[in-house]
Amino acid sequence: MTTTDLRPAPVPFDPQVQTVLDAMAQNPQPALTRETIAASRIGAETMFPANDEVIAGRAVSWEERVIPGPAGAPDLELTVFRPHGTEGQALPALYNIHGGGMIVGHRTWEHGRVVDLVAELGVVGVTVEYRLAPENPFPAGAEDCYAGFVWLAENAAALGIDPDRIVVMGGSAGGGFSAAVALMARDRQGPRMAGQLLLCPMIDNTNTTVSSHQYSRLGTWTRELNELAWACVLGDDDADSADAPAFAAPSRATDLSGLPPAFIEVGAAETFRDEDVDYATRIWATGGQAELHVWAGGCHGFDMYVPDAEISRAALATRSSWLRRILGLEG
Repeated sequence: MTTTDLRPAPVPFDPQVQTVLDAMAQNPQPALTRETIAASRIGAETMFPANDEVIAGRAVSWEERVIPGPAGAPDLELTVFRPHGTEGQALPALYNIHGGGMIVGHRTWEHGRVVDLVAELGVVGVTVEYRLAPENPFPAGAEDCYAGFVWLAENAAALGIDPDRIVVMGGSAGGGFSAAVALMARDRQGPRMAGQLLLCPMIDNTNTTVSSHQYSRLGTWTRELNELAWACVLGDDDADSADAPAFAAPSRATDLSGLPPAFIEVGAAETFRDEDVDYATRIWATGGQAELHVWAGGCHGFDMYVPDAEISRAALATRSSWLRRILGLEG
């Protein structure tokens, strides 16, 4: 009997999600391993449509920025999206950190998500490029993301942004980095953020939860991929250490008090389900604010993989509702 045979029975996928997963299984992609990570990144910035195609005629403009990175580190690249006709106004802002397990990915992968919110809510959207592991293990990625957030807050006036209405957001690894940036800002007495939007965040390096075992070799982000990613970020010897730094794996934080309001979303049928539910529960235990949504049958990143599914439409509407409330926007 194999380890896979002994795993807890997984929660079934939503039928619309299962249909897409079945189609993906008919055209499998090369396995992501430590040896193939570098090759898998080639052309990452062109895998998704260019910014003008993403905007698709909507009243949104964009510009690229290069800003200072952390002390002694390379500069950072940002893309800034802004609604037309809002020059001279101080708008709320969304600072988006892309996913990819902290080992692959590019900010352009999530420009569609960001532009949709810019057009819908009338906010500024900013995406950041950060260094990837294993070439740049912790703390490189976390420090890059924090440096970008600090720069954004300190330059808010010049960018036409209200510094009191900045939400840090991201999915998967980006959600983990967003949670880390919130912890870093609190502990370093950095800029205040209005909220943290954590979409299926990657926050627990130990892989000890029930859901981490349920999705071994199953779904869009498996237990095996998660183990690989954490080994790249923390090193083989410390990959599953309960003593990992909280700025690397926010679940390791012993104190979750004093954090900005959190929105935590996760699928019921994915590896990160239990660690994300636990994170919300621990925030509540301190008297903090957290809004938790666990979507029945949702795989990891279901809104990206199955954008037309009913649960994806419901999830997007729920995120927008929270952002309107946190940012004080009219419906």
